[in-house]
Amino acid sequence: MDGSMMKGTKYQLEGRDSGLGILMGDLGQTYDSNSTLTHYKANTDAAALLCLGDFSYADQYPNHDNVRWDTWGRFTESSVAYQPWIWTVGNHKLDFGETTPFKPMSYRYPTPYTASGSTEQYYYSVRRASAHIIELASYSSYGKNTPQYVWLQSELKKVNRAVIPWLIVTVHAPWYNSYVKHYMEGETMRVQFEAWMVQYKVDVVFAGHHRISNIDYNITNANCSPVPNNNAPLYITVGDGGNVEGLASEMTQPQPSYSAYREASYGHGILDIKNKTHAYFSWQRNQDGDGVTADSIWITNRYYNPTNDS
Repeated sequence: MDGSMMKGTKYQLEGRDSGLGILMGDLGQTYDSNSTLTHYKANTDAAALLCLGDFSYADQYPNHDNVRWDTWGRFTESSVAYQPWIWTVGNHKLDFGETTPFKPMSYRYPTPYTASGSTEQYYYSVRRASAHIIELASYSSYGKNTPQYVWLQSELKKVNRAVIPWLIVTVHAPWYNSYVKHYMEGETMRVQFEAWMVQYKVDVVFAGHHRISNIDYNITNANCSPVPNNNAPLYITVGDGGNVEGLASEMTQPQPSYSAYREASYGHGILDIKNKTHAYFSWQRNQDGDGVTADSIWITNRYYNPTNDS
């Protein structure tokens, strides 16, 4: 689809057809990537896919081979052609082989950023069923008074929870991470925006980047005890779609008190929004059969039913 057409559309995401969505990060194009995508496509009830950054990994091949973008496009076409994929920008999209950041992605996968008043296609929002989804850009400037900072401040104020009960934020670099690899890479963005996540009662923050599955309790400033803030979101990392870099398995020890579950395995997540107060997240590993849940958690709506998940 032509990028100019995408800029002014709402991407056909508004509606109340289904509250079931798939989460996948760092997919790549390997044997494990194919296994992840095959497992995902077996779930015919999914209404959309939140792709949490790092798509083709073309920058990992000699000379930043852009043919790898084309092969990844063909690899994912059987899904992308028939249902919406909602993109979050990752670090492998920067592509240091180009003179312009994000150039290969920008031309191939434009986003409907102007529909939400954003000035850049790397951070924007969409509405899907009963969820308002905000995609943030971990690798675009987000300091005070930057365009992304100003846009997010305005966007959060516009969310009407009486009409759209669920508020979801996606980033690429996790704000909370208990693995040695990429440790605290998302810390500066967390410091900048976490207070807003609590103030506006964001329900869950999804991230990719890290080649693991990780679920953290509702946290404020790395603290979930002794007096947890029930308005704080859950943090869930799904960054193990199958990329060429392999899994990250070295964990920090001991396991932090805010970390509920962590595992190095390939797979995808499923978010099933049941109603305005409850949603169900499950982790589906590639080594298990279709529809087999390795771990799960009930998520309570921070606006309608704030609950201590610790």
